[in-house]
Amino acid sequence: MTAAASAFLPAPLAVRVFLVFAGAYFLSFARRSVNAIIAPDLIAEFGLTNAQLGALSSTYFVTFAAMQIPAGVWLDRYGSRRVDGTLLIVAAAGCAVFALARDVNALWIGRALIGIGVSCALMAALRAYRFWYAPARQQQLVAWMLVAGTLGALVTTVPVQAVLPHIGWRGVFWVTAALLCLASAAVFLQLPGEPAHAAHDDDAPWSAYLQVYGNPYFWRFGIVSLTVQSSFVAFQGLWIGPWMRRVLGMEADSAAQVLFVFNLVLMLGYLALGWAVPWLARNGLTTLRLVVASTVLMLGLEVAIAFAGGSGAWLLWLALALAATGQSLSQTHVSLSLPEPLTGRAFTAYNLLSMAGMFLAQWLFGATVDALSNTGGHDAEAFRRAMLVWVAIQFGALMVLLFWRVQPRKAAA
Repeated sequence: MTAAASAFLPAPLAVRVFLVFAGAYFLSFARRSVNAIIAPDLIAEFGLTNAQLGALSSTYFVTFAAMQIPAGVWLDRYGSRRVDGTLLIVAAAGCAVFALARDVNALWIGRALIGIGVSCALMAALRAYRFWYAPARQQQLVAWMLVAGTLGALVTTVPVQAVLPHIGWRGVFWVTAALLCLASAAVFLQLPGEPAHAAHDDDAPWSAYLQVYGNPYFWRFGIVSLTVQSSFVAFQGLWIGPWMRRVLGMEADSAAQVLFVFNLVLMLGYLALGWAVPWLARNGLTTLRLVVASTVLMLGLEVAIAFAGGSGAWLLWLALALAATGQSLSQTHVSLSLPEPLTGRAFTAYNLLSMAGMFLAQWLFGATVDALSNTGGHDAEAFRRAMLVWVAIQFGALMVLLFWRVQPRKAAA
């Protein structure tokens, strides 16, 4: 039995650990996605353009991404409990600043602090899972964490739309600040101590990232996460709402209902994937094959979305949500191919890549829509053309995944 195996948790404790991490990630994902619902209120109150709205929402991803390098070192040195619990308090402070904002600059500061505070909500969990759960459970745990995250996005749709008339968007952020404080307390008080071998205080913690980023196999999958997965999250977190209203002509309440169904389908897709992963592995469906299939389906659906109109066009977004679930397998697959002492840095290095892509996609998609609108086309047509631009970018990443046939190096014991 390996050292890691000896630290596997008994079932009741394993469930409790998962629920604590899942609760924190639920709140993290809710903060990521809420702007898709409150966007009309922010535009009305602060006079934001599409580019400004995209940049504001992307501030979350900028600070989130900037935190990944130091967070990886901290996770490997201090452990998941101490790092995640502390940063969740920062996220709560960010929600308070956002709720108090009276100008765009304050919105940016609040959004930036939220990004910093939730930057480890998923990575802390995935790193801890490597030491506390059996290898065969790792991909399942990722899928189930994404169920929790998508449930957070689900809550930011119809439920948030329903309470906005009563407490306003500022009240939503005050409630979230309180919940983040509770999540931090749960992390500190409910998680057990990590096994001794999980802490890695090496002499060159920063240069270890060169080993991670210098791995060709990391980039074979990473280029897809940078484009395909990141673009999907950018759509989910912001642009699907404006698409429903401006391209398909829906009212705000109808758009919120579509977002609710979209995130419900995504959550159910992740749940099904979590149960199916062991069966897929036993039947020879590798992570590479699943990610390729997911990408091909997503590109085909995005092309259809770009041209579709009519009352049923929104259904294509539900199919896109199901197709996108396969993208979630990449990060754990690549990170577990690297040596165990690099676990925290492997996960955060990959997350940095994804977050950078999410920032670029969320910001540049809005800028592209604005640019295409300036050519004289209608706003809806600009959205459609921007989607086709994104399909072309993602197709290039698919070619890299298919034809760059590097293999993983054997991870150290």
